[in-house]
Amino acid sequence: MTSTQVSPLRVGYVPEHFSTPIHYATTHFGLNAETIPFPSGTGHMITALRAGDIDVGIGLTEGWVAGLGKAEAGAGGYQIVGTYVESPLCWAISSGIGRDDIPSVDALKGSKIGVSRIGSGSYVMGYVLADRQAWLTAGEAPFADTVVLGTFANLRNAVNDGSADFFMWEHFTSKKYYDNKEIKRVGEIYTPWSSWKIVASTAVLASPEKEVQLQELFAKLDQGIAHFNSNPEESVKYISTALDYSEEDAREWLRTVQFAEHTSGVSLSTIEKCIGILQKADVLVKGRGAVATDMITKER
Repeated sequence: MTSTQVSPLRVGYVPEHFSTPIHYATTHFGLNAETIPFPSGTGHMITALRAGDIDVGIGLTEGWVAGLGKAEAGAGGYQIVGTYVESPLCWAISSGIGRDDIPSVDALKGSKIGVSRIGSGSYVMGYVLADRQAWLTAGEAPFADTVVLGTFANLRNAVNDGSADFFMWEHFTSKKYYDNKEIKRVGEIYTPWSSWKIVASTAVLASPEKEVQLQELFAKLDQGIAHFNSNPEESVKYISTALDYSEEDAREWLRTVQFAEHTSGVSLSTIEKCIGILQKADVLVKGRGAVATDMITKER
């Protein structure tokens, strides 16, 4: 049986500027997959993978690692199979436009953090921020409350109506709302690891036919990334029209991002570093479930 005789892979992705090479893989290079947008991010994709609603997810490193590290042995539902973005991610720290009581990051200790989902990148990075700010005390949460809000729009509304004090989201996606004065920038934090990984469900990895499709997906993504790198003006036009970013922001983002030249495989040291920092930040518990070699299928 060939890969054309089985149903196409269902690939979850975040419909933001980082998805541009996925768009090219589909429109220019004939990627035979059902691409499914998850605007609420990596945490939602983890739920979908475990429910069997998608086969592959393209999302944030820290979200994937936290999801596997918190799962019971053998119950993770997916493994990390590839690398999508090599550069770190800049997480903007935002609050409500009228929150004069929050002038800086220092004011966020003990406040209410808004997150898309428990286990999402927005949740995990809150603890990484708390670790960097030395807010972590054994047995105590660094924030007064964690408010689960689902979508980026809900997060923006929450910091303005007071149901949350701040949230963290990717810089360029947030910037439009700084420019239009809907929310305000409090600070930023970079991930200390390459920012986007590709995961596949355990069901896909157990199927020879689906494995063939997965390798085809890597090949098409590689072509999409190569096209992205060679055609910056096309990318600026696509991002500033179809994805609702300004042309200026699209150009600036292109100068900061580095996609993986070859998407198949994962750096073991990257996953180990991510685990170490998440353990330090109390997102993961040392000695329980967080083993890098168990999380990946192929080292690069």
